[in-house]
Amino acid sequence: MPNDQRICGILTPNITPVDAAGRVHEERLREYVDWLIDRGVDGLYPNGSTGEFIRFTPMERRRIVEVVVDQTAGRVPVLAGAAEANAKETIEACEAYGAMGVRAVAIVAPYYYRLSPEGVYAYFKQIADSVSVDVTLYNIPLFASPINVDTVQRLALECPRVIGIKDSSGDLPHMMRMIQAIRQQRPDFSFLTGWDAALVPMLVIGCDGGTNATSGVVPELTRAIYQAVQDRQIDQAMRMQYQLLPLFDAMLGMSEFPEGFRQGARARGWELGDGRQPKTAQQQIRVNQAKGEIERLVATLSGDQVPGVTTADLRTIEEIVRRVLQQL
Repeated sequence: MPNDQRICGILTPNITPVDAAGRVHEERLREYVDWLIDRGVDGLYPNGSTGEFIRFTPMERRRIVEVVVDQTAGRVPVLAGAAEANAKETIEACEAYGAMGVRAVAIVAPYYYRLSPEGVYAYFKQIADSVSVDVTLYNIPLFASPINVDTVQRLALECPRVIGIKDSSGDLPHMMRMIQAIRQQRPDFSFLTGWDAALVPMLVIGCDGGTNATSGVVPELTRAIYQAVQDRQIDQAMRMQYQLLPLFDAMLGMSEFPEGFRQGARARGWELGDGRQPKTAQQQIRVNQAKGEIERLVATLSGDQVPGVTTADLRTIEEIVRRVLQQL
């Protein structure tokens, strides 16, 4: 039976460490998992976009989840990316991860072919009706067929195994419409944001947490943002949001995603390898040029000054957010 406890907090879509030969660096992955948990992340999300799941083989993906589950040892829940190229293989991956003890799996709509909303519904429905592990939908329109509000609502009401959604669109009204359509009938349904630039607004409107790539670089900051919103310290949360924003933009904009997040981890002392996507000499030059800016941003995150944002700006934002809170 599905677990009735909502998934909440900040779950890290962790980078997958690789060694000099391009193999999964299991020892480094275990060390990195411990570091993230020690710094307050609420869960791990292996085989996400930041983990470059598509660049690893199915066997490697299963081993990555196995290592993460083993190393967490029940300290935090694991939400495992289970996206494969078709429904049959995805169902097999879901069952394998369920047997490993993950809290739930996360599945994107099929990539490459753009599906209609009805096709997206049929895909998720077949998977949800076939697996024995909880399922979270993963809406990332940049890389896969989008999941609209009606489709999420149908799946939430028809499929007990569908227990949440991670939305990386950054579309605040879209998230609000989903919450409005579903929460009253499925209070156990989790809403997670994958767009770091809007973490505080998403939490304020009712999201339960986030799966945020920056939490793999500055887990202390994303945890503090989440806790500040829970404590209704919105002014403090917004200040930290504006600290996070330039780092997120710098890492997201570097070369080929998620190279910038690997550079961010290096700035924290983590050598997680170069990933498997080849780079040209010109790309490497741009990476080297951007590296210094990322290191500077990471180093200054503990400061109180928020570049480019005045006290008046913050007060206006805080007043708007408080009004939203009063209406929830």
